[in-house]
Amino acid sequence: MVVLPPEVAEQQKRQTNSQGTAVWGDPAQLVLRCGVSAPPPSTDPCVSVNGVDWLAKEGEDAWTLTTYGRAPATELVFDPNVIPSSTVLATLSSAASKIPAERTCTTVSKTVDVP
Repeated sequence: MVVLPPEVAEQQKRQTNSQGTAVWGDPAQLVLRCGVSAPPPSTDPCVSVNGVDWLAKEGEDAWTLTTYGRAPATELVFDPNVIPSSTVLATLSSAASKIPAERTCTTVSKTVDVP
């Protein structure tokens, strides 16, 4: 939580009263929850960004991305029409990588390394 950026896609991080949670934007445009249960093996699409695997659930109003193979897991909820998923993952994968990987996705839909 201490290494999270102060801004994601021009949305400023703001204070929350919930431990293990970060929010960017007012109203909230991106919500991060750290310490969620690690997801089991899944058929959901997997994207790997800078060595961090993310399982994607694409809903109508919001997408949920959850780190795979890391315990505890990190979950992101956002509207991809407001904040592009590529921006979210490129910005937050570095922080998520602080939790060591115990396993990886067996099938990755897309792999991206962002400087």
